[in-house]
Amino acid sequence: CSSMLMGLWGYFWLIAMSSGTALVYDEEMTRYKLLWVDPACKIEVPERLTVSHTALQEEGLAERCVSVPIRQATDAEILLAHSVEYLEAVKKTPHMSLDELRTFTQQYGDVYFHPNIYHCAKLAIGATLQLVDSVMTGKVRNGMALVRPPGHHSQRSAANGFCVFNNVAIAAHYAKKQYDIKRVLIVDWDVHHGQGVQFAFEDDPSVLYFSWHRYEHQGFWPNLRESDYDSVGKEKGAGFNINVPWNKVGMENSDYLSVFFHVLLPIAYEFSPDLVFVCAGFDSAIGDPEGHMCATPDIFAHLTHLLKSLAGGKLCAVLEGGYNLTSLAQSVCQTVQTLLGDPAPQTSELNGPCESALESIQCVRSAHKPYWAFAPPVSEPSTKRCKLAEKEEGVQAEGSQKEEGDGQKAEEEEVVWMKPPSRLAPPVHTEVALPADLEVPDRCDRVRSSLMYVMFYLTFNAQHLLCTVYYYSQCVCVCVPPQGCSDVAGLMQAVLCLLLPLAYEYDPGLVLLVRGPGSGVGKAAWAQITSLLQGLAQGHTLALLQVRGTPRDILNYDDFFLLYFFHASLLGDPAPSLGPLGAPLPEDMEAMERLRQRLQTHWGLLQNAGEQMIKASKETYSVTQMDNNILENQNG
Repeated sequence: CSSMLMGLWGYFWLIAMSSGTALVYDEEMTRYKLLWVDPACKIEVPERLTVSHTALQEEGLAERCVSVPIRQATDAEILLAHSVEYLEAVKKTPHMSLDELRTFTQQYGDVYFHPNIYHCAKLAIGATLQLVDSVMTGKVRNGMALVRPPGHHSQRSAANGFCVFNNVAIAAHYAKKQYDIKRVLIVDWDVHHGQGVQFAFEDDPSVLYFSWHRYEHQGFWPNLRESDYDSVGKEKGAGFNINVPWNKVGMENSDYLSVFFHVLLPIAYEFSPDLVFVCAGFDSAIGDPEGHMCATPDIFAHLTHLLKSLAGGKLCAVLEGGYNLTSLAQSVCQTVQTLLGDPAPQTSELNGPCESALESIQCVRSAHKPYWAFAPPVSEPSTKRCKLAEKEEGVQAEGSQKEEGDGQKAEEEEVVWMKPPSRLAPPVHTEVALPADLEVPDRCDRVRSSLMYVMFYLTFNAQHLLCTVYYYSQCVCVCVPPQGCSDVAGLMQAVLCLLLPLAYEYDPGLVLLVRGPGSGVGKAAWAQITSLLQGLAQGHTLALLQVRGTPRDILNYDDFFLLYFFHASLLGDPAPSLGPLGAPLPEDMEAMERLRQRLQTHWGLLQNAGEQMIKASKETYSVTQMDNNILENQNG
């Protein structure tokens, strides 16, 4: 029995994808800078790259990564996203005088050219493509490219916003062509809208582009109407462009997580990408002079963790913005450490998103209701933006002057935040308790004490206990019992929009997963849930698998495969894809919505609409007497 089990373990590890995290960096990309006075461009400096790499070295993260050399992109690769005329024009810049460079620059917006920038731009593309090759050939599981110049603003025939060529857009085209990738997800968490990426794929249903960005009702750069929530894509690409506009500054960790829970993740799981790109701009972190946001660097650890469960873990993060050198370096470290598989940091003081964020979430969900199954039956956009447009020009001008003054005042004030705590990887990642005659799976240690002792010990020392129980084909959580789990689509909807928001706000000290015999939850879904929940409690997870009959019955194929998926997920291996998910059953959606509405009064992260929408929903969704009785029993 023991040799049979180990043989099966060996088989699984032979087919498991390679581990490791790539880091792509070369100091050569720092060898250009602004050569004249330009207040809009002075923040884009070579030190952005050097401080990021130095921080990775000082934290011991760079040496843990697989170093990948860079190369120059070819003309053919650049032309995947740019016109021949534009490429030929940029090719001339190394031979231009200073005056010629300034004249050439003036035809574009918020960008500057240097005699060496064409060379660096080709290296930035090449570094991004090297990362794609490393991930797609299985040399590494994921990785990050520290590149400069950035790329997400660059358009087919124009430089823009410090960007010369569109690194991620080229890489997405390259992955589709070179590796026959069918579905690509691009997550842009830079504080500016990546209009270049949007325009490149707005009619392409094979690329799902998500961007949150400072917008302020079109009052913030790049000041485009196309950056608003109702720009959802064109023709066949309708629904595959997701814009979440931030209409005020000061967004916090709760706002970022809420958008992931209620917008991005439900759509991403329904889309089921084969590869994930992150336009990793860290000007959305606290202290940045461009963003004026209040999200701390550790939130990027959690955002990265949530994305790692998609596409079998194939994730390529590519540096975009970030102009506060301290928060930039800290955020890069948090991202890379999560890619390496270290436990995510403890979350604290999470609450509901602000009213402005809720309005944006509500508008996005309404705009995408015709294209995706995640939105409830009733959702109407806010009218605040329309009302703003109706104001007289004089009032608008007065407001703009006030906002500009406030922004200057905020920029002058020094923002202080706590440095993210050290995230120490435990010497033993996973322990297992198996019958004595069965060998311990690879990369695990045997528990040195009885299971009951370990369970008691961990529970006794945990500040909180989150207990998620899936039993006899029903999904039951001690804290939030989802009432819509008839199929995988309903189950994942409950996990993403109910369980995760509540669990993050609850901030447990231990996650306990219990699976009884006869559960109707599939093995891949179990792996996904296990993976997602490990972002909580600094990864402290206890999984209990009850098999049929005697311990030897673990060799039952169903139980064995489930044990494998548990084991692999606890070790941090990518969860298998669930495939494109269909719509949950209408009755499941309605049951979950009733439950969410009851609980959102007490748990802010469950909210997904502004006050006006909440009142309308309460009138639409009546709570039956039976539901009231259930709620009273739970409160009791």
